[in-house]
Amino acid sequence: MAASRRYRCGECTYEPKGLSATEGAEQLAEHYAGCHPGIAVHDRVEIRRARPREGVGCLMIMAILLLLLILAASCQCRTPT
Repeated sequence: MAASRRYRCGECTYEPKGLSATEGAEQLAEHYAGCHPGIAVHDRVEIRRARPREGVGCLMIMAILLLLLILAASCQCRTPT
């Protein structure tokens, strides 16, 4: 999953929305030049990443299916002839 980024002004509540990373950084620099002259750009970049437990359910289902597949394969080998 690609991480999504959100830029925010470190001095006020300004937040450029719906932009690419480059456009967001450029608009934030323009905001600082107009609203906070003389202050170096002090932005916050928030990166949304997957939660630590995200995907555990899928992993458990795959493990159960693999176990059933192994059991089914071992039962076929033991059939009397």
